[in-house]
Amino acid sequence: MTFQSPLAIAGSAMLLTLLALPSNATAQSKSDKHACSEPNPAQLCTAANTCGSASSPCTVDVKRTANAASSTPGISNAKPNALFCVKVGTTVKWISTEKENGFVVDVGTSSPFDPGGAIIGGSDRSVSVVAKRTGCFKYSAGACRSGAIYGMCGTGYAKLIVTDGK
Repeated sequence: MTFQSPLAIAGSAMLLTLLALPSNATAQSKSDKHACSEPNPAQLCTAANTCGSASSPCTVDVKRTANAASSTPGISNAKPNALFCVKVGTTVKWISTEKENGFVVDVGTSSPFDPGGAIIGGSDRSVSVVAKRTGCFKYSAGACRSGAIYGMCGTGYAKLIVTDGK
């Protein structure tokens, strides 16, 4: 019996550790999830999650994933569909590094970009837009893989904050 007791304690400790890991990720994703309902969403912007500048474009890679689609900004250690920030005047270049991929990015009728409207591109056609209006924006990114029959297209959702750069 004494052999089982330390084994049970070690197993329980490992189980608790594994259960605690997702809660840390959930806490981080909750700030992303509710970013646009914050009183001042621009406060969530840091050097670590700000992409591009007035002189350097922000490149966002839209890909078809196994179950959906993702958009990943060109920031070190950026996660797919994570909140990111740009400053007014920054060019955002939407690309797809996957072969035979097409994408549509839709920020809705209140798009912060010029030109407005849906951003439609693909692996052979990047699309550049300029951030013109401050605010927090939820967008959808849809990606389709040419030639696929089942599960050809997927959609992912993310948020973007445009700051005034001050």
